[in-house]
Amino acid sequence: MRRASTLVSFNVLSRSLATVNGGAAATSASPSHGLLQVALYGTSSTTGSHVRRRWFDSFSGGPAGKLAIGVAGTLASVAVASSLTQELYAKEPPPAELVPKDVVLYQYEACPFCNKVKAFLDYHDIPYKIVEVNPLSKKEIKWSDYKKVPILMVDGEQLVDSSAIIDKLNDKIVPERVAAPSSNDDEEKKWRQWVDNHLVHMLSPNIYRNTSEALESFDYITSNGNFSYTEKFTVKYAGAAAMYFVSKKLKKKYNITDERASLYEAAETWVNALNGRDFLGGSKPNMADLAVFGVLRPIRYLRSGKDMVEHTRIGEWYSRMEHAVGESARIKA
Repeated sequence: MRRASTLVSFNVLSRSLATVNGGAAATSASPSHGLLQVALYGTSSTTGSHVRRRWFDSFSGGPAGKLAIGVAGTLASVAVASSLTQELYAKEPPPAELVPKDVVLYQYEACPFCNKVKAFLDYHDIPYKIVEVNPLSKKEIKWSDYKKVPILMVDGEQLVDSSAIIDKLNDKIVPERVAAPSSNDDEEKKWRQWVDNHLVHMLSPNIYRNTSEALESFDYITSNGNFSYTEKFTVKYAGAAAMYFVSKKLKKKYNITDERASLYEAAETWVNALNGRDFLGGSKPNMADLAVFGVLRPIRYLRSGKDMVEHTRIGEWYSRMEHAVGESARIKA
């Protein structure tokens, strides 16, 4: 994980601003680049030095000039902040020779366990294909003896159970960790188990708390998978109804009296575990961070997830994780 320098040169500012301008060269005479030069030095790359000085003096004296300089400073600050964030929280791809050649994930888009696997793949920038499974017929996985998701095919080998999948992949791409376990492994293991044994059970009673939220959670089916209109309609409404009743059973099974309060409590428990660190792993996410992020990702922009971020302190950590995990490594099948 790279740490950004606290000393930022003009060249870095220019490159960052060029990125904001769509990747234009830093030496181009774009308006925002000129404004940046004015704001920093009172110079422009297209005029003589004496004229530059006089022009800057007159330009900066008026209201329009001050406004333009303020805009330039703001643009520079935004660009640099974005650049530093990308530097600070970067993906960790494995060496090319350790990256699996063919990875296919059989999943439900909204499944927290499937998203846990995807968070690991995305963070380590391991390309993978997706097969969306019909949650009612499961016809896409009839070939497998294992009738749940996720199923991950890695170079022809079938891996099942999200935590076991991640362990197996981690052993493949980070072999030195197997040879020399870290002193923090116990903490990481403890919180990964907490995700599987506690956090994930808080989700269904919240996602399917009422009929409108249950239907919201199945909106994904309209834009994912190679399903017919009839299949999409059936899955959305039948699935939402089924999960609504399942969530009530889960609520009783896990002694949940107030769905939202239980979700908020779990979120706060996680923030407390961070103990002031950016991530449980310290300066970079570990597998526990990825597990929590993965299971929360499918609800983050549903009503339940928005409520969670609004009413707990988990939002800042979640934003850092979004930056660290970055863009999806998914490739089109």
